[in-house]
Amino acid sequence: MIETAVTRRRFVATMAAAAGTVALPGAWAATGDEGYALVAKVDRARILNAAQGFLAEEPLTVTSAHSERSAGGLHDYFSEGDYWWPDPKNPGWPYVRRDGFTNPANFDKHREVLIRLSLLAPTLAAAWRLTKDKRYSACFMKHLRAWFVDPATKMNPNLEYAQAISGVTPGRGIGVIDTLQLVEVVRALRLLEVEGGIGRADADAVREWFASYVNWMATSKNGMEEENAKNNHGTCWILQVAEFSQFTKRDDLRKLCVERFKTLIVPDQIAKDGSLPLELERTKPYSYSLFDMDVLSGICQSLSTQSDDLWRFKGPNGKGVGDVVAFLFPYIADKSTWPFAKDVEYFDAMPSRRPSLLFAGEALKRPEYVAVWQGQDANTTVPELIRNLPIRQPLLWVDPALANRQ
Repeated sequence: MIETAVTRRRFVATMAAAAGTVALPGAWAATGDEGYALVAKVDRARILNAAQGFLAEEPLTVTSAHSERSAGGLHDYFSEGDYWWPDPKNPGWPYVRRDGFTNPANFDKHREVLIRLSLLAPTLAAAWRLTKDKRYSACFMKHLRAWFVDPATKMNPNLEYAQAISGVTPGRGIGVIDTLQLVEVVRALRLLEVEGGIGRADADAVREWFASYVNWMATSKNGMEEENAKNNHGTCWILQVAEFSQFTKRDDLRKLCVERFKTLIVPDQIAKDGSLPLELERTKPYSYSLFDMDVLSGICQSLSTQSDDLWRFKGPNGKGVGDVVAFLFPYIADKSTWPFAKDVEYFDAMPSRRPSLLFAGEALKRPEYVAVWQGQDANTTVPELIRNLPIRQPLLWVDPALANRQ
């Protein structure tokens, strides 16, 4: 779908007026009771051990650190482009790009506390789901109030200053990918609200923040730049808006995500052999391919309904997300067979446990996928790999409580 920026803004703004009264169709999980029971059994000890440790953690938000290089204020999220470095030939000049090589001197404090939230909150929600112990749900809400409700500590609902480049720009559309870390947080919120783990007032207070943020994603210059990105960035925009729109009852944006998935993402990203060419051309082809596969799979889990199963959707070349998983599966099961260039960083530390194998295995009846998923390491300690694994609690994504079984 191609629209001018003015038309796009007007469309979203008009639909927003009625957002509070729109009833969303229930999500249809690609897994049922058996899938949930499997994950609950496999992950129970991992979830509860981590959640126990998180009970003692106090909230840390963007107000806990500030960079003098940020053009924003104390409540504004700020990050710097990963692969941008000082120019050795021109000290003091604008930074230059070195694709695939992360600059350790860049400001990363806000990203770190955001990732911390993305680890804490879904784990606490999953622990509550398994035990109904109110300590977990109370701790969950303590962190969410700090981030999204408390005026003293909450983050402003925009990413105007994300992935800035010194000497070039105060922030970029590409930075919207940073809040991919909030996708599973919102998934957890949706589940706890449906199951009575949090009260309506608590849910509504957080919903107000996400209503503002998802509208910013859909109407701002940075948000629309990310929406129109061709590679994994465009995919990540859809997964974020898919979850945020369902939580905030923005059916217009949910429908937009389905449309873009079908008309742009699948046709433009998935080749006839099931590979992801836009990711293979990067300096980290293995990790980028796995990452985009997981995000595509998350979209299928988030947006599929009983009448519109995105796991079964095929683009004009006859390929869909299931074909991506089928293409990459042999190289996950045995990385030594990878026929493309090795990643410039962290190749030896991968693949770690990929949620897409579980989701596709259950949705497409491929038990060999699930078997490999069970045998993979779910506890990577490499920060870069943690950041690029936004779905860490698959229990939240296979829960029948979020499924439409009519």
